[in-house]
Amino acid sequence: MKPFVNDSVPALRAALAERGLDGFIVPRADEHLNEYIPASADRLRWLTGFTGSAGLAIVLADRAAFFTDGRYLLQAEAEVDPRIFTIRHSIEAPAEAWLRETLGKGQRIGYDPWLHGEEALARLSAAVASAGATIVPVEGNPVDTVWRGRPGVPSGRPVPHPIAFAGEEAAAKRARIGEAIAKAGAAAAVLTAPESIAWLLNIRGDDVPYNPVALAFAIAHADGRVALFIELSRLDATLHAHLGNAVTVEPPSGLAAALAALGAAKATVMVDPRSAPAWFAARLREAGATVLAEPDPVLLPKARKNAAEQEGARAAQRRDAAAIARFLAWFEREAPKGGLDELAAGEALLRFRARGEHFVGESFPAITGSGPNGAIIHYRATGATNRRIAKGDVFLLDSGAQYRDGTTDITRTLLVGEAAPALAEIADRFTRVLKGHIAIATLKFPKGIAGPHIEAQARRALWDVGLDYDHGTGHGVGSYLSVHEGPTGLSRAARPIALEPGMILSNEPGFYAPGRYGIRLENLLLVREETIAGAIKPFLGFETLTLAPFDRRLIVPSMLTEAERAWLDAYHARVLREIAPLVEPEVASWLRGACPTL
Repeated sequence: MKPFVNDSVPALRAALAERGLDGFIVPRADEHLNEYIPASADRLRWLTGFTGSAGLAIVLADRAAFFTDGRYLLQAEAEVDPRIFTIRHSIEAPAEAWLRETLGKGQRIGYDPWLHGEEALARLSAAVASAGATIVPVEGNPVDTVWRGRPGVPSGRPVPHPIAFAGEEAAAKRARIGEAIAKAGAAAAVLTAPESIAWLLNIRGDDVPYNPVALAFAIAHADGRVALFIELSRLDATLHAHLGNAVTVEPPSGLAAALAALGAAKATVMVDPRSAPAWFAARLREAGATVLAEPDPVLLPKARKNAAEQEGARAAQRRDAAAIARFLAWFEREAPKGGLDELAAGEALLRFRARGEHFVGESFPAITGSGPNGAIIHYRATGATNRRIAKGDVFLLDSGAQYRDGTTDITRTLLVGEAAPALAEIADRFTRVLKGHIAIATLKFPKGIAGPHIEAQARRALWDVGLDYDHGTGHGVGSYLSVHEGPTGLSRAARPIALEPGMILSNEPGFYAPGRYGIRLENLLLVREETIAGAIKPFLGFETLTLAPFDRRLIVPSMLTEAERAWLDAYHARVLREIAPLVEPEVASWLRGACPTL
């Protein structure tokens, strides 16, 4: 793939020179620090051509660097021009190190305070200061001044999220969050994450791709009142009635005055240093408020799915499994013929899913990686990269859907046809990844254990032979909200926040042979209480929600323990029992062959 080239970097450098700046930091972020952002906020893509969801660029007068993590490194090397940007691994060679190594004394480096959280900004600021330079907040992003043809901002209408799916009235949620704010010693909390606002007020929207939220800000008060900041023209009478009198609505232009009023009252205000733009804390301090740097108080309650949300997740997963079964049966028949490409496979899966009740759309862009493209962890097929799927390929399919009662995410790795080059090696790697998947799925652990404490269980079979993968093993998943939900995760990089009943996480170990193939196996898991005879403390475990067969042709049964084989046999029996009645006879027949007893 030819790297992206345009005049964006020279144009930005000219704008920086006019402002007396020696450099500027451009993260992939919007004013809510979202993962999924509107086109109007994708400044990093305009600047560099990078289409992934995690990255950062730093542009100086005479050099520039681009940073992303292991999921996107190969993609960045294909999309970002190395003649303009030095491409670096954001964990192994972070932006802070580059700033310390590169900046000169007296240089002024600009940043947009709407696009950085205080925690991340503190690291960048320390690095700039250590080089003898100065980091400078700027009013009005200089990228926006030179971005010709910038898309317009979203203007869709938010809608109520029915209580049948939400499981709890918004008034009760507001009261609970208000109590948590008061318990923390604060009078109010700034909410900048649209998912938090969507959950708290039982609303959904369509402002960004894949994540059903409305872009807005809110201030939640300890007495349960909420001020919602969104353009008034976007709300109709139905939504006003849904919000009720305890929720006031103001345009975003009213934010500064609202923060000033909190400052005038000498209030203590909770602001999440990770998820809230630094602009908020700075404005509050300037106004005289006390900023309490604490996590968004909605994060944990939102992650603990209630009974209605759990049942919605199960129902959504069953419908999704029926679509997956139809796709897999179709794919096994069509792919070996040689006429199918990656884009066509993704489009076919979307058509199968769209038939399901409550379907809204994809939960992220489907990853349909054939052969070497499967080794690009967050690969996305485009017209330039689209590869024809050939007999003997290993095909990695990572996809998900948004249903009004739940969010799905599943990965399966498939063999195209019955033969593949180096099949013994691929089957060995596949089975080791499967062993790691089963290790997490069957794990029982004491209450108080966090994702980073157990993540290594998924890697042991790979580590035994000197192999590994460069991404976390799992992430939280929302309830008809973001497919990547905090604050918990199965990752060494995740915060050690204890897993709790009701949380939904992915389980997706993998292995990638660059230039050859990729393997990833993903199901969603629901954290639940476990009863263990003689246990000396409460224990938790997982209920597997996702229901789709693993490709039997890539499993080496002799590598599995008796317990692993028993789990796999029981899982496939459950898939057949629950999904076969939901699909056509020919698909049910295919399922019976795809769910063997080992």
